[in-house]
Amino acid sequence: MRRLLSALLALVMPVLGFAAPKKVLFFTKSSNFEHSVIKRRGGQPSWAERVLAQEGPKHGLEFTFSKDGSLFTPEYLAQFDAIMFYTSGDLLAPGKDGNPPLTPAGKAALLDAVAHGKGFVGVHAAADTFHTGETAATNTDQPRTWRYRRAGTDADPYVRMLGGELIVHGTQQLARVQVIDPKFPGFAARGDSFELQEEWYSLTDFSPDLHVILLQDTAHMRDLNANGTTWPPKGWDTPYQRPPYPSTWARMQGTGRVFYTSIGHREDTWLNPVFLDLLFGGLAWAVHNAEADVTPNLAQVAPGAHQLPPVSGPVAGLPKDKKAELDKTPFP
Repeated sequence: MRRLLSALLALVMPVLGFAAPKKVLFFTKSSNFEHSVIKRRGGQPSWAERVLAQEGPKHGLEFTFSKDGSLFTPEYLAQFDAIMFYTSGDLLAPGKDGNPPLTPAGKAALLDAVAHGKGFVGVHAAADTFHTGETAATNTDQPRTWRYRRAGTDADPYVRMLGGELIVHGTQQLARVQVIDPKFPGFAARGDSFELQEEWYSLTDFSPDLHVILLQDTAHMRDLNANGTTWPPKGWDTPYQRPPYPSTWARMQGTGRVFYTSIGHREDTWLNPVFLDLLFGGLAWAVHNAEADVTPNLAQVAPGAHQLPPVSGPVAGLPKDKKAELDKTPFP
């Protein structure tokens, strides 16, 4: 009956002048580190889920929230217009959150669905997912020197689809990103650049056909928050000692539209109009509610993107006082 009602609504709403909402699967299984913004506590929806449930209808989007990788089949994915990942690690393993993993067939179903027209949106740790050559047993408490490379066509198929992969991140800081394409949906009001306090990813293995939307302005990162002798800690800027590189982009995977942004670590980021505009702009493009020119521009706008930073060890988290301040962020 539910399927029949949905089918009837899909037929009737356009006649009445209403467009049926596009359906998006927001998948947040964490086989490695689980970010607080997607963590469910006491059976309640996560912070990000609450934001999306609140904001989605305003943008003509209906979200389904899941951490269950066992559901990934061609039939299950067929009901969605786009799949949105905020995930981590080897999703073929139960990992740290213990939720059901994908099967190899489920991963293949995802990649096939995108290649044949489904939208895909990756947020933040989506680039910390299905690392090339890594498994759930990989030691995460050491410098992962093997990530400082370009695997190219030998990269994991998921990495190739997404368009890039996390190497490491530094300590959270205020940083500037350059707006390369203000015509992309959601970016018109941002001007030439903007600043955010975030956990910024240093990325590698960029697909050559990326359409870069935001560029990490590394030249200004080393001087920000540089007052005091104990904060920031030594080596906090090492991951960013490199030329500017993409932090948000779009690309085509077959007939599927892929959008990724490295922004989205912090709870307060998910309440920031800047982030919401760019996220829902990317979603609008991914589900065909908006159009954009995604001609590849990586070589033109980020010619030094493939130059990697010095190898650095695990990065210290926020000081307790700063973390406590972040944890008090109220949800409206």
